[in-house]
Amino acid sequence: MADVFTKAKRSDVMSRIRSSGNRDTELRLIALMREYGITGWRRNAPAFGRPDFVFPAARIAVFVDGCFWHGCPRHATKPANRAAWWAVKLARNAERDGEVTRALRKSGWRVIRIWECALNRARATCTMARITRSLELRPRR
Repeated sequence: MADVFTKAKRSDVMSRIRSSGNRDTELRLIALMREYGITGWRRNAPAFGRPDFVFPAARIAVFVDGCFWHGCPRHATKPANRAAWWAVKLARNAERDGEVTRALRKSGWRVIRIWECALNRARATCTMARITRSLELRPRR
């Protein structure tokens, strides 16, 4: 079926749609943190780059990066249609991730980036250990 909008109008319409987050991966991380007894985190905290979770007392920002959207070296796929456009889009996502990480670190935050695939059963223990170690390393006030 042909699109009823022109290419420019479709672009305008799509640009107004805002992401609601990576709900499934966030829920999976919540379940794992509860299972491992990790507390003190908040969602939707007002921090630069909109981290998925923050530990305000420890100044730790946690991002759960989707394998496709953020270019996981193990699992990212390259779309065949509009390959050049997607290459630019995904490269910009990775560039923005780096900018956000650098800015948060510069302002005193510790940043943890977790791949979506690191939330599976086989890798969950290692992933939770990373978070736990970071919480143990936090400076005392």
